[in-house]
Amino acid sequence: MSNIITFPNQSGHQLAARLEMPANNDPHAFAIFAHCFTCSKNLNAVTHIGRALTQTGMAVLRFDFTGLGESEGDFSDTNFSTNIQDLEAAAEYLATHYQAPKLLVGHSLGGAAVLIASSRIQSVEAVATIGAPADPEHVQHLLEDDVAKIEDEGQATVSLAGRKFTVKKQFLDDIKQAHHDHQIEQIRKPLLILHSPADQTVSIDNAAEIYQQARHPKSFISLDNADHLLSRKEDSLYVGRAIATWVERYIIPRVPSPLSTDLQVVTRTEQSFTTEIMAGKHALTADEPESVGGLDLGPSPYDLLAASLGACTGMTLRMYANHKKWPLEEVLVHVKHQKIYDEDCQDCEDAAKKIDHMERIVEVKGDLSEQQRARLREIADKCPVHKTLHTSVKVNTTLIMNDD
Repeated sequence: MSNIITFPNQSGHQLAARLEMPANNDPHAFAIFAHCFTCSKNLNAVTHIGRALTQTGMAVLRFDFTGLGESEGDFSDTNFSTNIQDLEAAAEYLATHYQAPKLLVGHSLGGAAVLIASSRIQSVEAVATIGAPADPEHVQHLLEDDVAKIEDEGQATVSLAGRKFTVKKQFLDDIKQAHHDHQIEQIRKPLLILHSPADQTVSIDNAAEIYQQARHPKSFISLDNADHLLSRKEDSLYVGRAIATWVERYIIPRVPSPLSTDLQVVTRTEQSFTTEIMAGKHALTADEPESVGGLDLGPSPYDLLAASLGACTGMTLRMYANHKKWPLEEVLVHVKHQKIYDEDCQDCEDAAKKIDHMERIVEVKGDLSEQQRARLREIADKCPVHKTLHTSVKVNTTLIMNDD
């Protein structure tokens, strides 16, 4: 559930953003993500982290700082202070149109920015930084080959991550003045610091310095062999899940009304295809693939149907082998459902009608004789779900209006 939006910064430039909502379109809280220096909201790591948060019921606003990505403005006129102002503008937009943000997440220099902005945005209840420098001036080392030229000539064109940017002297002056020393000490909100010991851009020493300056409650998570940009998908997804788990202690998610029924199974589908399932006391999630508009957060209904056949087949063979005391060690059942045109369907009223086909491959392990394997093949067709699929099933439907 991703919405493309824009909002104005303090200079009147329109900043490009994406607001990602949870599957039910009813978030219990809003978060803002601040990207790294010269990056954009569309960095894969940003997307993955945001997705992990939305899966826990939180909405995430990720935006491009002024002059970057799809946002208006001239990057050369921006600095660390304008980044903080952009964060404040994002928070004001959410407060006006949705709900004031409760969580700030910042990556690299964006992490340094959220540390300062967290004290200025009163609604914020928790802060998380990823690979953040302890001092904004740390970013100057990325420009070290051009610092002298910037100082002498007032500006220079620099190459960062394979792209050209114009950096003015005002940027250097601003980061020199933006010391964190006492500002981090003044943060009175829970802080999570995530950093990789292998970070070659911002060393792990920065995390230690931030941790020492911050007040409790504060937490640190090591990202092991992750690089600074979290280039590997598994690293960014881990970061998102870690933040989502940590923040639940401080931003309590709404607990939806529990599913209950006098029948066998109850499901709940809200604003998206994502569907909660309660089967007895067991909770499941069903969804549709992204290719058809779903979020792919769980198996599709036909996946669940195929799984039912596979599970029933395995259980039936297990039960039969136990009764016969046969040395059946393991059963693997591979199932595929598809709808195809059946050339042998002579009795179909519609010649173009598609017939449901279930392909099932049963793989058995154990010291079984040829006769035993042949018998298991026969027993597979006798599993209860298999029989149900071959009988005429009647479904009685009653519609009840619920205005609550």
